[in-house]
Amino acid sequence: MSDVISDYQKWKQQGEDLRVQAKQAMEARFRTLLTEAAQISEEYRADFGAALKPPPTITSFRYKTGVKAKKPAPKKAAAAPPAAPAPAAKPNPKVASLQKRLMTAKKKLDDAKSAGAPTRPIEDKIYEMEDDLRLLTQA
Repeated sequence: MSDVISDYQKWKQQGEDLRVQAKQAMEARFRTLLTEAAQISEEYRADFGAALKPPPTITSFRYKTGVKAKKPAPKKAAAAPPAAPAPAAKPNPKVASLQKRLMTAKKKLDDAKSAGAPTRPIEDKIYEMEDDLRLLTQA
């Protein structure tokens, strides 16, 4: 009887090891395919001037593009002498606190991306904080 139990435990452990390996392989493959899709989409946009649309079953596809070259500002014919800077207004403590929290959340997001952890909840919090910051600065 003890032999059956030990065989079962070995089988269970092998199954768990295989499950972990399969999970890691699927995650790696997903990241590879997603990176390749982003590269193809960016190349398509650069070559043809339009964004590729994902299939209807895909509801969102976001990626960060490479660093874009900034256009030089047009030169004015007669530049006026620079005006004296306005006295700096005292920063709103709510805005400063929110900016600090936003920076911390963005660092968490980068850490989660590099670790391969789920990022959706962090992205949602960042979106909410950016929205709150926009509302505070408009008021």
